[in-house]
Amino acid sequence: MSQYLALLLDCPVVIAAIFICGIGGTFQYGYSVSVMTSPSVFIKELVNKTCQQRYGVSLEQWQVSLIWSFTVSIFCIGGLVGALVSGQLLSKYGRKYCLLLNNFVAIFGAVLMILSQRATSFEMIMVGRFLYGINSGVSLSVHTLYLVECAPKRVRGMVGVTISTFISLGKFSGQLLGISEFLGTEERWPWLLGFNGFTALLQLATLPFLPESPSFLLLHRGDREACDKALKRLWGNKDYTMEVEEMMKEKTAMQSVRSHSVMELIRNQTVRWQLITIIITFTGLQLCGINAVYFYSFDVFRAAGIQEGQLRYVALGTGLCEVSTSVACFMIIESTGKKDLLFRGYMAMSATLVLLTITLYLQNQVPWMSYCSMALIFLFIIFFASGPAGIIAPLPGEILTQSFKSAGYTVACTLNWTGLFGLGMLFPVLVENMGYFCFLIFLIFCSGCGLYVRFNVPETKNKTVLEIAAEFERMHSKSGESKKKSTELNLNGIKTYETKF
Repeated sequence: MSQYLALLLDCPVVIAAIFICGIGGTFQYGYSVSVMTSPSVFIKELVNKTCQQRYGVSLEQWQVSLIWSFTVSIFCIGGLVGALVSGQLLSKYGRKYCLLLNNFVAIFGAVLMILSQRATSFEMIMVGRFLYGINSGVSLSVHTLYLVECAPKRVRGMVGVTISTFISLGKFSGQLLGISEFLGTEERWPWLLGFNGFTALLQLATLPFLPESPSFLLLHRGDREACDKALKRLWGNKDYTMEVEEMMKEKTAMQSVRSHSVMELIRNQTVRWQLITIIITFTGLQLCGINAVYFYSFDVFRAAGIQEGQLRYVALGTGLCEVSTSVACFMIIESTGKKDLLFRGYMAMSATLVLLTITLYLQNQVPWMSYCSMALIFLFIIFFASGPAGIIAPLPGEILTQSFKSAGYTVACTLNWTGLFGLGMLFPVLVENMGYFCFLIFLIFCSGCGLYVRFNVPETKNKTVLEIAAEFERMHSKSGESKKKSTELNLNGIKTYETKF
């Protein structure tokens, strides 16, 4: 591990890129997911106050709850819009400028949030949440792709983990700033919702000092000189000849190839298994049960004797646990391997869900069983953060060639936002009808994803995208004969030549 960390420390501009992209990238997503819990009471009061002042109508409780639910859920709709447009923006404007422009969306949304209480308008919060969703939908794709393309191949796994680290940090920051000692009060809650604007401003002020993605400059714009300058700024005076040669091989293979659309990605048989991998892993990321575990954590903490007023502080422990585990994953990923971490994480999560279901079932009969449930909740978060959370996010950029990357991230993020929205709508129904036995549904997805990764996905550590493509071909070859396959790209994608021996 020390050699990989030393290699990363020798690239200070890459480290700067990790923090600059993270604070205005996936941090925004994590923060927006967790921040609405604390000011929910105040926002509901604003909804009622707005209707009374504007229409002279006092809403019933179910009407307020409906408006509140829509306000929370519209974030997912905005995220889906952002995911759908991110592919075209990535190809047209590049990674860096796409991130820069995206900050203005978050800043405008933050202004609406901050002014909503003074203007007595809950609609401004809705529009702000929608804009935050667009910002998060774009940043999930762009932040991930930019970092993966800027990092040296040998530390690409470590850098990829930081994407989920900033999501976890965003969640924890939303929980922390939401307590009454900070911004979770009746007077300060608009500033809590508008905090995204300050992180966007920070990225807007610092990102111009970073170079554009070297891969984009060479493979999309064909500018070898600009690519060399970008690599020199990112990696210093190191010898990056091998990386440039690998990009040149991909450029040669991509000769006259344009960026492919989502439909072309779906129709192209040469990247079929890469697409299936993206669909299964990103679907599993939302349906692995992490949101259900967070939901039940409050009930478990109450059963363990935690006072109602202290629950919010104990919940900070779950967020801190996810952040610390993500950092630990950052330290071990290059020495362990991504495939092993992902498989072990899913299998450990599956076992934890079984045990958690049993302990929740028994906690009314056995007094100390609630403490076991509490320990299992923290274990589940640890396994999630050390496996799926840190590895899946950068996966499309690692297994797809340059011409398919934008479309791949569009598919991945669309699945992510659709799953988040669908789970938010269906989860209350599942809980009402199944209770804690709903974990058994998530168990199926966890174990299914783990087994798929074990038998159908190659290790990606220290491999180029063409080598990974060859591994997919080898694993899924229909012929039973022993063959050696080498792959290269033509106008339609990957063309495979077989040499029997």
